[in-house]
Amino acid sequence: MRVTLATRGGLAAPVLAGLPPDVVDTHALPESAAAELSRLVAAAVATTAAAAGTPAPRSRAPDALSYSITVEEGSHSSVLVQSDTDMSPEFAALLRWLKEHVARE
Repeated sequence: MRVTLATRGGLAAPVLAGLPPDVVDTHALPESAAAELSRLVAAAVATTAAAAGTPAPRSRAPDALSYSITVEEGSHSSVLVQSDTDMSPEFAALLRWLKEHVARE
């Protein structure tokens, strides 16, 4: 599984626009870390799918960041998009894990 994190918006939008997305490949991770990432992805995907029919609350936060997490597994891919203002706890946990593990590489 390959997971890509792209961050957009906020006060640093011009800087972020020029940066490549962060990528984590489970084949390059220890088995326990790959299993944890798979669990976090499954929870975030399930929560996003369950909320798909519910309109997101509109809040004004012009400096909020938005996050796009693309999960590629075989020929299937899923894209999860949330922002600082409407982030589910499951998405937040996945985002935290990705930021922590990308920083180590």
